[in-house]
Amino acid sequence: MIAEFREHGGRVAAFARQPLLLLHHRGAKSGIDRVNPLAYQQLDDGWAIFASKGGAPTNPDWLHNLIANPEASIEVGDRTFDVVARVAKGAERDRIWEEQKERNPGFAEYELKSPRKIPVVILRWAGGTNAGR
Repeated sequence: MIAEFREHGGRVAAFARQPLLLLHHRGAKSGIDRVNPLAYQQLDDGWAIFASKGGAPTNPDWLHNLIANPEASIEVGDRTFDVVARVAKGAERDRIWEEQKERNPGFAEYELKSPRKIPVVILRWAGGTNAGR
């Protein structure tokens, strides 16, 4: 999926209706760099990603990694951005989550399957020189 993403400017056939980004993050314990393709929602001043893990009862490892190491980078289309991650709370989280469920009803199914409140993570551009890379 990562190769297809990069070969086609951020498009993946299996997710034609859902935009994807590649999240580059560092393992909380291992320090190893990792990459995960994730659904996202464009925000006015960043991106939201969703720790849905397909409705599993536990959070994905990448969430734990971002909480421990919030500085990360993302590939969106053919551009790369340095970002800082934070978990959305309260009304902000709920507004973004409800919008995601409207855009992609599969997320509503994840919510029904999971006993947890699915975290929404906000990624804000950290500036720097890589905005057009």
